[in-house]
Amino acid sequence: MTHREDGYILPELSVGMSAEIEITVTEARIQRFAEASDDFNPVHTDEDFARRTPYRGRIAHGLLSASFGSAVVGTKLPGAGAIYLSQTLSFHKPVRIGDVVVARVEVIAIDEASARVTLRTECLVGGEVVMDGEALVRVPRRRKPG
Repeated sequence: MTHREDGYILPELSVGMSAEIEITVTEARIQRFAEASDDFNPVHTDEDFARRTPYRGRIAHGLLSASFGSAVVGTKLPGAGAIYLSQTLSFHKPVRIGDVVVARVEVIAIDEASARVTLRTECLVGGEVVMDGEALVRVPRRRKPG
């Protein structure tokens, strides 16, 4: 599905619309996320430490995966102009360096009165859900004149 570069406004959305992106988790991406979030937990940043954990090696920050869902919301669906209000998250499996994460959102409810849209959010690796939840976002009702 092709998505509007300038984002969707409320009347253009319908239940069932979906969008996704693919992102490869890299060493550099984990390092940049650690620096941006100030989360240097060694399970993410130190292979020797992480090998001694139940994960048997480094894993990506859970909120790094969640941020991929935010990328879909902000760039694809609803896209430019959408504002996050809330997000629930459940983490099911770890994400590792080299994994290709498919972040997907789907419109599951639209509240016309409040201009709020509920989205199912999920991240998958190899077709398996590693994270899911629901997001509530505010969507513009109309486009601003150019």
